[in-house]
Amino acid sequence: MSSPSFGGLMLRLRLAVRANPLLTAIGLAILACLAALAWTLHAAVRADQEHDALKAAAARTSSPASKVPAAAPVSALPAAPPPDTLDAFYAALGPRSYAEQQVKTLFALAAKNGLSLSQGEYKSAYDRNARFYTYQVNLPVKGSYGAIWQFALGALRAIPFASLDDIGFRRDSIGDPVVEARLRLTLYLKDVPGGER
Repeated sequence: MSSPSFGGLMLRLRLAVRANPLLTAIGLAILACLAALAWTLHAAVRADQEHDALKAAAARTSSPASKVPAAAPVSALPAAPPPDTLDAFYAALGPRSYAEQQVKTLFALAAKNGLSLSQGEYKSAYDRNARFYTYQVNLPVKGSYGAIWQFALGALRAIPFASLDDIGFRRDSIGDPVVEARLRLTLYLKDVPGGER
């Protein structure tokens, strides 16, 4: 009996694949899993070899003649910032006596951007550890999406000691051009001696 030719083997393989596609898929999945397992085992053996080599190198360099004195323990407390950095921080704070003027600036910016601004909520606080005041302003506004963002960015440019902490948008219907938004800004302030600006 003669051995089957390569063409005959390929024909039988094609017929087997067409007859049982599920078994073929399972067979391919098993082959892929076996290949992944072989690769994983090879990588694990290689990692163990590298680990052992590093361990041996460390043992050779830690001979008694080459002992290096231990480093001094690092303090758990962070180092204090340089005085000029702290001075720059306090110099960037706004004057507390003009907080209401800054709120008027926000209302003027809202009007400039064509937004309707309802009455806001205001809350003042003092951070005893950091020695500065905060003035939190919650503003509900209505207008176009773009105008609201222009207002928010304009407020941060006009009041450099302010932060935009939160902004939330709400629209009644998807086609409505008017968007309701709620912005929470915080002004970081300091007491200025003699009421200077």
